[in-house]
Amino acid sequence: MIILAATPIGNLGDASRRLVEALETTKAVAAEDTRTAQRLLSALGVANRPRLIALHDHNEKQRAAELVELARDDDLLVLSDAGMPTVSDPGYGLVAAAVAAGVAVTALPGPSAVPTALAVSGLPTDRFTFEGFVPRKPGERRAALRALGREPRTMVFFEAPTRVAATLADMADAFGADRRASVSRELTKLHEETARGTLAELAAWADAGVRGEVVVVVAGAPSVEVAVDDAVGQVLELVRSGGRLKDAAAEVSALTGHSTRELYQAALAVKR
Repeated sequence: MIILAATPIGNLGDASRRLVEALETTKAVAAEDTRTAQRLLSALGVANRPRLIALHDHNEKQRAAELVELARDDDLLVLSDAGMPTVSDPGYGLVAAAVAAGVAVTALPGPSAVPTALAVSGLPTDRFTFEGFVPRKPGERRAALRALGREPRTMVFFEAPTRVAATLADMADAFGADRRASVSRELTKLHEETARGTLAELAAWADAGVRGEVVVVVAGAPSVEVAVDDAVGQVLELVRSGGRLKDAAAEVSALTGHSTRELYQAALAVKR
């Protein structure tokens, strides 16, 4: 079978007994970075030296079929550099191929930055959505965040430290400067820190520079009832300001929860 194994996200003491046992007995490991896997084996005092196979974003499509066949005859342990494979890390393509081929897939649960940052954020945890990394290009990032403007669930994002300040500023524009959020960095490590406040406050805080692995958690949108006629009015106002009707309808839809098609058709009827 294929075994997805969660690895420490910072503190080596979070390695589970099951992970160590699997590393001590497995014959083959598919790793995001084989050098990182070698360091993990050494740090955990594992004497076993399994076959290490690189499995990363650039080769997963090509290697998936081969690895699925390997897993038919013996267990294949899958590791990412930190946390659970497939969660913003390689592994999804391999799992999908294994499921399609009828090869069993299981997991050794363990550390993950998503629930860890969510738990310490101080924001609602009953319902949340994981959004991964936002787009790098500023225009695409702003569009993606605007589309989440009316998302009612707490949102969890990964971000590179060099882009945190810009992303928080864009979040403040898309979600509102007063939306509550948290920024956790270096989770489980020596210099772990979680900053909490409004998006405007956190954007200002991040301007000084942020180091380490970063997880941003943002409160969901408050429940706001906007009548469809008022929403159509917002669409027409954006069009009068030079926006395209289709884009305006999509933007107001994200903010109000009304259907993009409904707003488009209603605004088009008014324009006629």
